[in-house]
Amino acid sequence: MDSKTKKEIRWGIIGYGGAFNMGKAHAEWINASPGMRTVAVCDIDPARLKAAQQELPGVKTYSDYREMLQDDEIDCVVNVLPHNLHYSVTMDALNAGKGVCVEKPFCIKTEEATDMIELARKKGVLLTVFHNRRHDGDYMAVKEFIDRGMIGEVFRVEAFMGGYGKPGKWWRSDKEISGGNFYDWGAHMVDWVLNFLEGRKIKNVTGFYQWNRVWKDVTNEDETQAIVRFDDDVVADITISSIAKAGKPRWRILGTKGAIVDNWSGSFKAYLDVKGYPAEMDIKYKKSTWETWYPNLADHLLRGKELEVKPEEARRVIMVIDYAERSAKAGTSLETPFE
Repeated sequence: MDSKTKKEIRWGIIGYGGAFNMGKAHAEWINASPGMRTVAVCDIDPARLKAAQQELPGVKTYSDYREMLQDDEIDCVVNVLPHNLHYSVTMDALNAGKGVCVEKPFCIKTEEATDMIELARKKGVLLTVFHNRRHDGDYMAVKEFIDRGMIGEVFRVEAFMGGYGKPGKWWRSDKEISGGNFYDWGAHMVDWVLNFLEGRKIKNVTGFYQWNRVWKDVTNEDETQAIVRFDDDVVADITISSIAKAGKPRWRILGTKGAIVDNWSGSFKAYLDVKGYPAEMDIKYKKSTWETWYPNLADHLLRGKELEVKPEEARRVIMVIDYAERSAKAGTSLETPFE
């Protein structure tokens, strides 16, 4: 998309389902971004199309996304469909010459990510992933502390999310649709970890999975764990569990000069040495800035600024999750195709 000649980016939303109202949220974030406008919505549910017409006066509605992709007024689309439809629908949109913002996770398989990246490059259109939680205040506070060198060189990152509870019976618990336990919050966790360790190259991934050990009628795994080994023997341990009766800190990050422990409580603990004396600090989270994500994207499309979430970065996230499962099934560590 030529940022020198385009004055307005017109968007279509594919998927206006009621779950979390994410379709509506995307449309409103777009409309609040100077130089961008939501002009169309697609959903297979007539009730959701009616809701879109009420919530977004003047918006065009479609019940078939393929028909919407033929609309020349639309420059880009947001793919807000279930995970197993991220790849096929995005490929259709790219083939139609539309730029695409994909809801996280990018897709399910590493090869799918590569297909989308190569097609977007061939077509010369936008491809990005809505990793909006890079704008979470808790994450930004931890990352800033690390980036300022407060705990020295990070050599271990441990991330945990979960507890003990049966997952709900809907598509996010259906492995065929969701991709598995790791693809929901795990996509955020992996993206955060990779950004904490920005510049590090991945050497291999080791996965440990607990398949239906407790929740027999849910097809998602009960627990998924990825051990990621980076260059210089830096390691990350990322676990998502629904069978953990005893939890762990969300973050335990070790550096050569200190450590961070976070329990998602409004602030995190930092353990440092100050002139030879042990010190403990309580660092409050920053304010979240989700509302700035789409304006940043507008700056990229209209003014040529750097894209915040590059598709290659999103592919690394999927690769870690994908190869963790492959490793768990193989019972051995696996080298990854991309560093």
